Amino acid sequence: MDVSPVSLVRRRFVLPVCTMIFLCLYMFYSCAGSCASLQGSAPSQQPGLLSQLLLRAQPRPPGEETSISSFYSGSGTKKLPQAIIIGVRKGGTRALLEFLRVHPDIRAVGAEPHFFDRNYDKGLDWYRDLMPRTLDGQITMEKTPSYFVTKEAPARISAMCKDAKLIVVVRDPVTRVISDYTQTLSKRPDIPSFESLTFKNRTTGLIDISWSAIQIGIYAKHLENWLQYFPMSQILFVSGERLITVPAGELGRVQDFLGLKRIITDKHFYFNKTKGFPCLKKAEGSSKPHCLGKTKGRTHPNLDPKVVQRLREFYRPFNMKFYQMTGHDFGWD
Repeated sequence: MDVSPVSLVRRRFVLPVCTMIFLCLYMFYSCAGSCASLQGSAPSQQPGLLSQLLLRAQPRPPGEETSISSFYSGSGTKKLPQAIIIGVRKGGTRALLEFLRVHPDIRAVGAEPHFFDRNYDKGLDWYRDLMPRTLDGQITMEKTPSYFVTKEAPARISAMCKDAKLIVVVRDPVTRVISDYTQTLSKRPDIPSFESLTFKNRTTGLIDISWSAIQIGIYAKHLENWLQYFPMSQILFVSGERLITVPAGELGRVQDFLGLKRIITDKHFYFNKTKGFPCLKKAEGSSKPHCLGKTKGRTHPNLDPKVVQRLREFYRPFNMKFYQMTGHDFGWD
């Protein structure tokens, strides 16, 4: 029997095309079902053991962490922080947080929540919702430098978690107050001079302790408030100076304090001569080198050496007391 041209076309093209369409639809719905089951899982569910091992078993380059973490962005749970960087302003807190975020077992919120000083009335549920999701064994962390000088903060944090680990980055209070003024000046060029803000009476050299920038550097006074609620064993003081000169050393102390493996080491840093402080060879979520923004490392104004000397004299007794309380000489005098 002769085969018509139409029948020949059907045999040669229609059947294979239908078969390919069927296979494509099958694969599509199979993948869609798998993705739906992954995304639809309850927030409290954790990935299986194999998934967690793949995610966290090896010290991964920061650039690779994001792709894996984002795959599980809906996994884990939002928890209240177990560790908080509570101070101090212009001490190096942003640098410390950026360095710590390289560690695969630390998950930190980027913006400062200001919960325990400005937003406490919004409640713990609001605070928890700001936190990133974490897997078992990971530490949730935040940093708000103003907590250290907020009178109510120690009691509020203790009420949330008596076992919270607190980190304070401290810096030579004279350098710190100058840096504080420099930042304010960059935002408000019309503010009074540094000298006029520093002294109540320039002739007698009486320091104006009502200026908040001066108050922050009286570390011993603020620490007394925290020790009413937390033992010294739960507070780690990081040297802002050493964070610049030997960042890996200070990061080692922090990782030990948090009970984590020392993954962040010298290999993660390089010194940027232009900025004058260390930068990350690879930041979290990037394969490129990363330094802190233009707002960090500003050039300080030239000040009368006598003003700086008077400030050193003012802070010296408070520094000595702080050294005694912490059992560490930070070498500011």
